[in-house]
Amino acid sequence: MNRGAVEKIMGMLQTRESLLKLPKHIAILTKGKTVWGKKHAIPIEEVYTKSFLIVRSTMLSAIKMDIPILTFYVMSTKMIDQEKLSILMDCLKTFFDDLIKRDFIHEHKVKITVFGKWYDLPGRVVDSIKKAIEGTKEYDSFYMNLCLNYSGQEEIVDAVKLLGRQVKANKVDVDAITPEMIKENLYCSYFLPPDLIIVNGSSTSTNGILLWDSSLSEVYITKKLWPDFDKSEFLNAIKEYQKGR
Repeated sequence: MNRGAVEKIMGMLQTRESLLKLPKHIAILTKGKTVWGKKHAIPIEEVYTKSFLIVRSTMLSAIKMDIPILTFYVMSTKMIDQEKLSILMDCLKTFFDDLIKRDFIHEHKVKITVFGKWYDLPGRVVDSIKKAIEGTKEYDSFYMNLCLNYSGQEEIVDAVKLLGRQVKANKVDVDAITPEMIKENLYCSYFLPPDLIIVNGSSTSTNGILLWDSSLSEVYITKKLWPDFDKSEFLNAIKEYQKGR
């Protein structure tokens, strides 16, 4: 899709009627990076770098459309290839170091949040993540959430553990536990559930992203691998979401 066509679609989506139907929270998978690299014979470091550029540009598109919350599933807890893991850690550090310096983050007051057990990652990455979180903690216009070392099942397990400790301390009656109380103990406790989940790649699985919160989410499926994901595909997903409103 050429630039003119993309701009036309954006204009249509930003009419008064369409604005009322825009999702407030979009969760996006970023699958297919390794497959894409092998297909195009591109080193994995370049693939990761390109992938993070797409994360950033997609966030910019959301800001322009006044979509307040985007959540990106960047890394699961199951990545075991140590060589790729080390390269990803270097690229993650670079991504966060660069992100906090970007003008759009501060001009649009984008709060950066990380879901998952990111604190178990190498220290150099943890330090960069902490700086990004600390540097945007007072912002509240837009929210950029990144799932790192993340599992939707573990998110629920951790919430249940927190509630279990409260029960053990006699602060909560086990029979009084409600879905709302579980939500309050999730990584994503402060955020609305996703209205739309964009699933990409050869598999149609949602990979458990925001597992507790996604029961009523609309799902848009694209076969595009993440390095091929672009603004036109992002807009197509939103158009499909709006058809059901």
